[in-house]
Amino acid sequence: MSHHASEDAGRSAVSLRSALQSLPPYKPGKSAASSDAVQYKLSSNENPYPPLPSVLDAVNQVSPQMNLYPDMTCQAVTEAVANRWGVEPSAVSFGSGSVEVASQIIRAVCDEGDEVVFAWRSFEAYPILTGLAGATAVKVPLTADERHDLPAMAAAVTERTKVVLVCTPNNPTGTSVTADELHEFMARVPSNVLVVVDEAYVHFNVDPAAARGIDFFREYPNVVVLHTFSKAYGLAGLRIGYAIAPDYISAALRAVAIPFGVSNLAQQAALASLAAESEVEERITALVEQRDHVHQQLTEQGWDVVESQANFVWLRTGEHTEEAEQIFARHGVIVRAFAGEGIRGSIGSPAGNQTFIVAAQDVLNHLNAATTPSNGS
Repeated sequence: MSHHASEDAGRSAVSLRSALQSLPPYKPGKSAASSDAVQYKLSSNENPYPPLPSVLDAVNQVSPQMNLYPDMTCQAVTEAVANRWGVEPSAVSFGSGSVEVASQIIRAVCDEGDEVVFAWRSFEAYPILTGLAGATAVKVPLTADERHDLPAMAAAVTERTKVVLVCTPNNPTGTSVTADELHEFMARVPSNVLVVVDEAYVHFNVDPAAARGIDFFREYPNVVVLHTFSKAYGLAGLRIGYAIAPDYISAALRAVAIPFGVSNLAQQAALASLAAESEVEERITALVEQRDHVHQQLTEQGWDVVESQANFVWLRTGEHTEEAEQIFARHGVIVRAFAGEGIRGSIGSPAGNQTFIVAAQDVLNHLNAATTPSNGS
């Protein structure tokens, strides 16, 4: 540090936005440590499969062009997505992952002091994106069975509310919203409030009663659907997601997007993934089978675990969460711990899932030992 810099630091530091002071930091899932223990990283909801060969080929073909800017309009992949969902290309817009598209929506719609309503706990980026836009987060508690309380969310809408975020299946609890529930909700929400159906995990949702965002986009003028290529398609490292929205909203999202924010590699990988839909489906089916197996094993152990429609499971560990995280770590399993609330474990390879199940039994034994004396049983 130069003499001037150190001299000035105490005297006239640049003042940062007040919103940053109250912002919770985004905590990425822990990485595997370099130790001898076998480690399964089940903390980031990543796809356990390597890229499909055809997708890898497509990326390798365009990698020599990394000295050039990508197509800022994402034209080819826009047309492919529009075709996939039977919507106009003007309704589709992209960002570097659906989290960035969610950020675009809040920045495009919210002024300082406007409200964004969402369930809590839900995706932990929501309060951060809301705070960065200068808007106010309105968190509506989940129901006792870990689901969105849509009647309470509708009741939380005020004249300051601009956006409602509905995460289905919900991260981190894995529960999904039914079509009937969402129709009832839409009937109660004013049409000048934007309802964002965040479907990052929709590919893993096999509940026939579940709401499908695209149906609601077709029926209501104030619905936006978010999808990502990070999860089912396994492109988390390339960062590409999109919104399907009314044209004027899509135009606004493009206006606030980071220029050239979606790389050429990501665009080509997404195109190749859409072309390999049947191979992707096979992997999704295998993953859902693994998820249901993990859920069944946990239930048999005695966990009160809600049925997940995503690629992870949620264990309510409450005040014992930190201790539970350490037990998983001792088994070589890295999980996502939400202090005071619970543990989210991604569905990984069969070996990783089996280790997770063994560790979960160990955690349950500890929890039972910790609670038995105090409840007198």
